[in-house]
Amino acid sequence: MRASLIQLAVSDAEPPAERRARAAALVRAQQGADLVVLPELWPLGGFAYDLWSDGAETLDGPTSDVMSAAARAAGVWLHAGSIVERDPDGPIYNTSLLFSPDGELVHTYRKIHRFGFDSGEAVVMGAGQEIVTAPTDFATLGLATCYDLRFPELFRALLDAGAQLLVVPAAWPARRREHWTLLARARAVEEQAFVLACNTAGTHAGVEQAGHSIVVDPWGRVLAEAGADEEVLTVAFDPAEVAKAREEFPVLRDRLLGIPAPVQR
Repeated sequence: MRASLIQLAVSDAEPPAERRARAAALVRAQQGADLVVLPELWPLGGFAYDLWSDGAETLDGPTSDVMSAAARAAGVWLHAGSIVERDPDGPIYNTSLLFSPDGELVHTYRKIHRFGFDSGEAVVMGAGQEIVTAPTDFATLGLATCYDLRFPELFRALLDAGAQLLVVPAAWPARRREHWTLLARARAVEEQAFVLACNTAGTHAGVEQAGHSIVVDPWGRVLAEAGADEEVLTVAFDPAEVAKAREEFPVLRDRLLGIPAPVQR
């Protein structure tokens, strides 16, 4: 399969509507890919806390509209990164959107682990509650977002739910770039799965982004890594390598802790 990670630059100078149009054009240009991935909170910015409340949108809002059309035009599975979702009956959420090649919004994931400690996302956003996997015609995707990378128990749960490709949009800052690549490789090795981690570029709200989107195979080998600036990172790989790695090095069968309870019938 072929995957394209769009490492979009996010800046304060570009209005969200213009960035949506530009992102949609980049998605449409990936015709022929199987999967296209965008970063976390790219319409408003992952650190632009002051814009979130006014800029929040519903799941049928402007970002969903343009991304649905772009996925359909390109004929690709599109992980459109995440938006600030306005729940009419609750708080705002950091919510990822997954579209099928016909433009249907087939899965959403509300970020479980909120970054910021006593400020930002941790204070103003609600926490997701559900583990989300998504079967496609090439593999089962496991959905996570940015700060989630620091919590291996989430990825073990995604493994147990059948994930083979772990897709992680992010707005990871430059000052902790080494953690970004280290954790992406660690999650790939732990779950013997591919990790597709798509980060933002540029600087917004005074925070320089790390870039360096990365694709890692089930052995922890880096198949492709972007630089610091905006770019489209495209890589071809075989999802069947997941089953092969798990068979050749069957470490997962030696688990003793945290094993799901057998289903009672």
